[in-house]
Amino acid sequence: MRLLGISWKLLRAMVHAGHGFWTIKILFPRLEQADRDARVHAWSGQMLRIVGIELVVNGIPPAGGPVLLVSNHISWLDILVIHASRHCRFVSKSDIRGWPVVSTLAGGAGTLYIERESRRDAHRVVVQMAERLREGDILAVFPEGTTGDGITLKPFHANLIQAAIEASVPVQPMALKFIDAASGATSFAPSYVGDETLMGSIWRTLAAHGLKTVVTFGEPQVPQGQSRRVWAHSLREEIERLRQV
Repeated sequence: MRLLGISWKLLRAMVHAGHGFWTIKILFPRLEQADRDARVHAWSGQMLRIVGIELVVNGIPPAGGPVLLVSNHISWLDILVIHASRHCRFVSKSDIRGWPVVSTLAGGAGTLYIERESRRDAHRVVVQMAERLREGDILAVFPEGTTGDGITLKPFHANLIQAAIEASVPVQPMALKFIDAASGATSFAPSYVGDETLMGSIWRTLAAHGLKTVVTFGEPQVPQGQSRRVWAHSLREEIERLRQV
């Protein structure tokens, strides 16, 4: 019976992903940007419900842009969770462009891509981010650069924070965590770190019972003359505090 339940979740998730793919390919070219954003937001929330994850949002998401969201990074689910909390455009690793279906879904959500190992490409992306922020976008980045264990935060890379400084826009910290609804303890079901495989993480997520994700938005901050490295350190400390909420 347990296997049947997991298989049913997986089937429904695949159908929902297919519907998202169709929506982006067929409907998006005819929709205004606000309508596209609303559909991505609704689609993400429905996907969480299909796989059995309860979403809890603390704090106040940004009503509009321009703002740069900065978050810790735990799982492949993080982008879905944040989209379900507040639609935004992500800066993500370029590898995703080679993933079937996922690349279309990410592109439809307005993702910007970066070659993480290239300093020259990082500069290009910062310039592009600053342009999008000046035009009023809500962008989101994971300054850790990779997924963590959900317990401790990795050091924050400051490069992408420079975009907010150049565009003179606020940064809003946000904290993510996955917990067991019954005990309140950290859940490692969606973990995707180290040698863990994506399929293993997906299977654990689908098999988990009473999985809850908590998104906590902090107060927007302005640089106040801080360098990007000092600001990144300050944002990391604030996200650490928000994780305890």
